[in-house]
Amino acid sequence: MEIIHRKLKITGKVQGVYYRVSAKAAAEKLGIFGAVKNEPDGSVYAEAEGGKQSVLDFIDWCKSGSENAVVEQVIVENGEIKGYKDFQILR
Repeated sequence: MEIIHRKLKITGKVQGVYYRVSAKAAAEKLGIFGAVKNEPDGSVYAEAEGGKQSVLDFIDWCKSGSENAVVEQVIVENGEIKGYKDFQILR
């Protein structure tokens, strides 16, 4: 199975709406490893590693996000495999 790594910047109303907690749950359900954190500019940054289809499914989830989120944009960049062992919420 091909493992890919993607870096995501999610903008909109994505802080204070359980976006990170929901992203962690979605990632774990899809078998994605990586991390998610709030950024000072109000966006959320995430890194996702896993099978290609699972990562693409996670990106699709990020486009709608948690129930109260209002996602404006998801910017996706390729990244290098870091070998994450789980999915963490970073502070």
